Amino acid sequence: MRIGFDNDRYIELQAEHIRERIALFGGKLYLEFGGKLFDDYHASRVLPGFEPDSKIRMLKSLVDEVEIVIAINANDIEKSKVRGDLGITYDEDVLRLMDIFRSMGFMVGSVVLTRYSNQPAADAFRKRLTAMGITSYLHYPIAGYPYDVDGIASEEGFGKNDFIETSRPLVVVTAPGPGSGKMATCLSQLYHENKRGVKAGYAKYETFPVWNLPLTHPVNIAYEAATVDLDDDNIIDPFHLEAYGITTTNYNRDVEIFPVLKNMMECIQGESPYQSPTDMGVNMAGLAIIDDEACREASKMEIMRRYFKTAVEVKRTGDGERDLEKLELLMKKTGVNVNLSPARSAALLKEETTGAPAGAMVLPDGRVVTGKTSNLLGAASSLLMNALKGVAGVPDDIDVISDEVIEPICHLKTAHLNSQNPRLHSDETLLALSVSSVNNPLAEQLIDNADKLRGCDAFFSVIISSTDEKLYKTLGINVCCEPKYEQHRYYHK
Repeated sequence: MRIGFDNDRYIELQAEHIRERIALFGGKLYLEFGGKLFDDYHASRVLPGFEPDSKIRMLKSLVDEVEIVIAINANDIEKSKVRGDLGITYDEDVLRLMDIFRSMGFMVGSVVLTRYSNQPAADAFRKRLTAMGITSYLHYPIAGYPYDVDGIASEEGFGKNDFIETSRPLVVVTAPGPGSGKMATCLSQLYHENKRGVKAGYAKYETFPVWNLPLTHPVNIAYEAATVDLDDDNIIDPFHLEAYGITTTNYNRDVEIFPVLKNMMECIQGESPYQSPTDMGVNMAGLAIIDDEACREASKMEIMRRYFKTAVEVKRTGDGERDLEKLELLMKKTGVNVNLSPARSAALLKEETTGAPAGAMVLPDGRVVTGKTSNLLGAASSLLMNALKGVAGVPDDIDVISDEVIEPICHLKTAHLNSQNPRLHSDETLLALSVSSVNNPLAEQLIDNADKLRGCDAFFSVIISSTDEKLYKTLGINVCCEPKYEQHRYYHK
């Protein structure tokens, strides 16, 4: 696949820039980390060549200088808020993040519970942290936040918060999800550090929108498509334009809050080092793009994927029509249509000719393979097998899994597991393939080539099952579905 981003250069530039920012503030920087520290698959899709773990790899080059603080909103603990992508609560995700960071050699100094007001579930979680030997701190709701600057930057505001003891020059503040209080945690620390006579600074690390790409660049529009449910909009940073005469891209919430943030830093430290929200950022991704056209094309594909993802959600839930309308506008703005991927027309044609659900996938070399619904395999399973054959160089007409292996599994599903669908899902198909590999070297060949499907685009003529969708996601395959169900009924698994 065409590479448009120099990952090694990005890591080098980013680490160097963060070191410069630390030095600017005399050796202590609180860095608010927006988005995902690792597994940033959106960035890897729109900036082909960007590795999903690039940001954490960059931090590893600074590992001896880094300390991580994880913030979690006490209200999210009380409400048992769940991460949609992982299916676990935010408090459980704090523990998951700590395990991951520590396994990578990072110092995870503490957890801070923000907006704490004696929530019982938050108290229980804090006791759990203490039992595990994890230090935790409490930050409280502040009346008038964020606009009553004088009240916030006082002993009755930030002064009430616990001071988080840190020992490293770079303190990365991250969280399980949005609304966790990362910025407030950083500013509270600046207040307390200043009271102690310590010079410290604040900066923000947010990959998108890319500040030095035009407002209408597909990479930045793809970010709007990805956050359509948050109602974020990319806009020109008016403060940066006024201060420096340079046009940069930012997003509405950072621009709206900047005057307040600038005023707050002036109140805490006497002056603000920043003249614009763009100044606050440290992201260098735009300087590592080596093929602009490749990134444009990849971003257009992502916008199309977001459209179909939202269209499917509208079909499933009946909600999200406004988001879908906004995505249609973004598609028009970038010249994207629903047939951008050749997999869509191939899947719909296959369904038309076979009279049953079908799928298609674009392989790394540009070939399009299809899969149809059969008596033993669903469309997702059939497509997966044909795609594996394609990348492994195995002729399509060779049966790698014999019916003798598949039929007992189908019988088990219907006769003993009370399934009405005898066909194999894609995960069951991979298990059957693994069993076949004991005696069939072609089956082993297909398994060995599975990684070649990572980054490929698949399209299905109907909404596939969550089981199939999860397996495709695990394999790194991008999935789009026509927003319709195979059968007309009210309940769909």
